[in-house]
Amino acid sequence: MGRVYNFSAGPAVLPEEVLKEAADEMLDYKGTGMSVMEMSHRSKAFDTIIKEAEADLRELLNIPDNYKVLFLQGGAHMMFAQVPLNLMKNRKAAYIVTGQWAKKAYAEAQKYGEAVKVASSEDKTFSYIPDCSDLQIDDDVDYVYICENNTIYGTKFKELPNTKGKDLVSDVSSCFLSEPVDVSKYAVMYGGAQKNIGPAGVVIAIIREDLITDDVLPGTPTMLKWKTQADADSLYNTPPCYGIYICGKVFKWLKKQGGLEVMKERNEKKAKILYDYLDSSKLFKGTVEPASRSLMNVPFVTGDADLDAKFIAEATAAGFVNLKGHRSVGGMRASIYNAMPIEGVAALVEFMKKFEKENLK
Repeated sequence: MGRVYNFSAGPAVLPEEVLKEAADEMLDYKGTGMSVMEMSHRSKAFDTIIKEAEADLRELLNIPDNYKVLFLQGGAHMMFAQVPLNLMKNRKAAYIVTGQWAKKAYAEAQKYGEAVKVASSEDKTFSYIPDCSDLQIDDDVDYVYICENNTIYGTKFKELPNTKGKDLVSDVSSCFLSEPVDVSKYAVMYGGAQKNIGPAGVVIAIIREDLITDDVLPGTPTMLKWKTQADADSLYNTPPCYGIYICGKVFKWLKKQGGLEVMKERNEKKAKILYDYLDSSKLFKGTVEPASRSLMNVPFVTGDADLDAKFIAEATAAGFVNLKGHRSVGGMRASIYNAMPIEGVAALVEFMKKFEKENLK
């Protein structure tokens, strides 16, 4: 059937140009006579791949020199443990719970110390971001934790919380590289690559250097110590080489597009097409309070589970795939990451209009 419009929340759509380049290099990467999949992570060719990927990421995000970039494994779930293991010196941290992943991170942190829930939007099924301008943050907390864009519920922090001078740790998995950010406002930002950057298997962590020390919680596994990874330039053991190679290609693609300012403009345009339609539709409605809407993940419902199922089936048949909402919320969700072209969003809206006409009672 050719390429579909893939609205999956992750693993998600990749730029076609990147996939074609990877296909061209599949059997022979730049005259090495082998694929990157077969290449030693200690080889000169791979050394160039990982160093270039890091340099391009630093340029895209304007990462200050006192931050390390680590290419890790284990997904965001592994980071839920790594954060407290490496940072919970006083065994106390503040968590803002705005969705499933923040909730899981908060639960994981409780294994290592006192995790304090300082704000939450669970009272309205995570459909908004709470006001975080004046939170009760105790003096002895080690850090304040957020999940910046909530993939499942489609909300996004438009302003970072006031951490009262404490270090901010942010899971940016589903908004990574979607717009410019000031890295210096974060102590740690990390994200799984499989949403907006590359294939599953890589987590990129950007960590302020003073936080990378031997002073970690007793019993921290060697592999989960940031210092182990930083000292070895992410090559302590075999990294996800092919995933890093694709991430590097995506970074180059982003630079070619004009960088993160351009991506932000494009993403705002794409999201507006979909949100404007949802706001005017008599059949579909968005589930997020307008002030908290994500540019990346757009959940919506008809209010009738059977009609939702019918819509998903017909959309799939028409080449709009992976629109089913997360099992915990139901309905539909369109993830419109950087690599989703504006034509894909416009075509989806046209399809929704047609469906609305045919099914509105």
